[in-house]
Amino acid sequence: MIRKQVYLEPYHDTLLKKKAKSLGVTEAELVRCALDDFLRAGGNLKKDRAAWEMERKFITGRMKSIPRSAGQRTWKREELYDR
Repeated sequence: MIRKQVYLEPYHDTLLKKKAKSLGVTEAELVRCALDDFLRAGGNLKKDRAAWEMERKFITGRMKSIPRSAGQRTWKREELYDR
C-alpha cells in the first residue's frame, strides 16, 4: 500500500469516524471503498456551469468597483501590514 495524506473538513472527520465505527472497519478502509466507488462510477465531478457564471459576474463586478488610476493600484504594499 501507498500512504497518502489528505485534509478533511471537521464535519467529514466526524462523519467518517461514526461511519467506520458503525461498519466495524477502519477509517482508511472506508476511504478506500469510497474512492473505489467514485472511480468505478466514472470519477467525474459534476461541473456547475451556473455557479461558475455567478462567480464570474461577481469577480467582474468587483473589478469594476475598484478605482484605478491609469491601470495602477491605489494602495501600497506597506499599507497591508497596517491592518
